[in-house]
Amino acid sequence: MAGAGTTSTKTDVPSPPPAPAQLSGAEVGSAAQRERRRRILDATLALASKGGYDAVQMRAVADKADVAVGTLYRYFPSKVHLLVTALARELEKVESRADRSVLQGDTPVERLSFVLSMITLAMQKDPLLTEAMTRAFMFADASATSEVNRVAGIIDRLLAGAMISQDPDAVPTAQDLAIARVISDVWMSNLVQWLTRRASATDVTNRMELTVKLLLERN
Repeated sequence: MAGAGTTSTKTDVPSPPPAPAQLSGAEVGSAAQRERRRRILDATLALASKGGYDAVQMRAVADKADVAVGTLYRYFPSKVHLLVTALARELEKVESRADRSVLQGDTPVERLSFVLSMITLAMQKDPLLTEAMTRAFMFADASATSEVNRVAGIIDRLLAGAMISQDPDAVPTAQDLAIARVISDVWMSNLVQWLTRRASATDVTNRMELTVKLLLERN
């Protein structure tokens, strides 16, 4: 990061290091680095919740997280990386608290519909944050592949887990995860339609229930 007293012409545009992904993992680095990373993601979520995608500017995130802009770029090379990583962290919290033994529903269709409705409802309660994270996820390019795959994997595991059993020790098969991925793709598409006001919350719920039934009742 360039200091305030240097004569470099690039002091206002910090450059990311060659391998920023090395600093973006939750387990990587010292306790101070992990704490700094937590503050950055908390600041990202707070800004997105108040102003949506456009409110998440790198300098604003750095100021709110009390880190230098250059330091922020060392952890996350873009706002897309920031938002998708924040989405992954929030979904990991959901996954860590998930208890299949208390899921409502006696059949795979009922349990999966219940989980989808709960996630959708939670996201609809904070539309600006949902808009920001969804836009980042949908618009992410190849540079954010690892973050996007992390989010997709968590969603797949949540849906497949609800689908197969109420037994928390049951492990989804490759086919279970493949079905979950299709459902996840349909859900994300409908979420975008809700955000762009092309579909109502009821439309999303009805479409997802139909998708689940068509896929699971044939297996």
